[in-house]
Amino acid sequence: MNRPAVTIAIGPTEPPPTLVEKAVVEAGATVADLDEARGLIWVGGVDEFPDELPAGVEWVQLSAAGIEDWFTAGVIARYPAVRFTSAAGAFAASVAEHALMLLLAGVRYLPEHLRASDWRQQDFFPHIRSLRGKTVTIVGAGGIGRALIPMLVPLGAHIIAVNRSGRPVTGPGIPSSVETFPAEHLGRIWPHTDHVVVAAPATPATRHLIGADELARLKPSSWIVNVARGSLIDTDALVAALSSGAIGGAGLDVTDPEPLPAGHPLWSLPNAIVTPHDSNPPQLRLAAFADHVEANVERFIAGRPLLAPIDPALGY
Repeated sequence: MNRPAVTIAIGPTEPPPTLVEKAVVEAGATVADLDEARGLIWVGGVDEFPDELPAGVEWVQLSAAGIEDWFTAGVIARYPAVRFTSAAGAFAASVAEHALMLLLAGVRYLPEHLRASDWRQQDFFPHIRSLRGKTVTIVGAGGIGRALIPMLVPLGAHIIAVNRSGRPVTGPGIPSSVETFPAEHLGRIWPHTDHVVVAAPATPATRHLIGADELARLKPSSWIVNVARGSLIDTDALVAALSSGAIGGAGLDVTDPEPLPAGHPLWSLPNAIVTPHDSNPPQLRLAAFADHVEANVERFIAGRPLLAPIDPALGY
């Protein structure tokens, strides 16, 4: 006897994005109106979310990896019986690629090369570095970290992964030589790393995770790359460290404040690279999100654990 089809709504756009609708159908579910749905794929923002959900909705899939606004707005707390999942991990490959680009640009002294208008080879030679034999610490080694590690390993870098639990980071292309530490031991790592990539979630507990004290413990050649949220780094402390030469530089796809105002010191510092939060541009985002949706709808139908479950106690 055939089981009834699982019904999934897609909101708030009408008609829904074709790729997302196709993902729901190919996963084996039926696209339905919200009043008839057991699950909701939400491709909009928190401000557009319904004030009330029908009693039949069991699961909501959000389209963003960073979901701090949903906690601030109280949406997650409003529906304690509903399972919420984020898009964490869906965009990992694109963001990891961007992080690698920022790190390589820094250690290879690319900003000064781009500014040059004459042949300055002898000036540049002393500042050009390599990742080979260097230690790169990934703070928040979740989906982005697992995508970034296989990109760094062929370049000869040694990897330290930092996550909440301290459980070893594993996955395709991740060698056993990767060291994993719990976040509570992060303070011990700063003097022993050459470069840092920040990919942790933004929560009240991670605000200014990296401040003046942490920056002071890095090396004068260290580059710090942030592809997570601007609030994880104390911007004033970072500007001071960059200005004084306490660290080598910073590659930032996210800033605090964001958007970064015109005239802010980070725009003019020669050892800062700022990209306007475009590591996951729209033309790449939708297809990746559709793949994530298809995988989670399949899991929902089968009663298996969902990808990227949101934990109200942890805030992500």
